[in-house]
Amino acid sequence: MEVLIKDLSEADEMPYDLLLLADPSREIVDDYIRRGSCYKACIIKSGIETVIGVFVLLKTRPETIEIINITICEEYQGRGLGKWLVHQAIVRAKTEKVKTIEIGTGNSSVMQLALYQKCGFRIVGVDQGFFVRHYQEEIYENGIQCRDMIRLRMDI
Repeated sequence: MEVLIKDLSEADEMPYDLLLLADPSREIVDDYIRRGSCYKACIIKSGIETVIGVFVLLKTRPETIEIINITICEEYQGRGLGKWLVHQAIVRAKTEKVKTIEIGTGNSSVMQLALYQKCGFRIVGVDQGFFVRHYQEEIYENGIQCRDMIRLRMDI
C-alpha cells in the first residue's frame, strides 16, 4: 500500500472526521487550520483517492513549528502509519527552515505520548489544566480525565 502526503488545498473538503479524532472542538480546529498548513495522507486504489490521515503544522515562534493536530483514521491504526505520519510532519517542518518542532498531547493520551517519544520528542513541560480551561466538555481517554497538556520538543 502506497501512502502519499499532499497539501490540503482550499478546494479540498476539510477532513473534519479525522481532525476531530485528535481534537474534539470544531471551533478550536477551525482556528488553527486557518492559521496553519494542513496535509493529508492518501491512498489511491483503483484511481480513487482516500484520505486516511491528516496533520496540521503551525508556526508558533521564529524558528519553531508545532504539529498541532495529527491523526490516522481508526481503520488504518496499528499498522505503523502513525509513526510514519509523525516522520512526514517532521520532514515537512524541515522544509520550513525551523530549528525546533513541538507537539502537545493530553495526559490521558498514553499511546500518543509513547509514540512521540519513540519518534525522538522529549517532554519539556506540562500546561496544567489546559484541557479544563479550553474545552467545555470533559475529555476521557483510557479511563483517565484529560486535564493537562504534555508538551514535547525536538531540535531538527
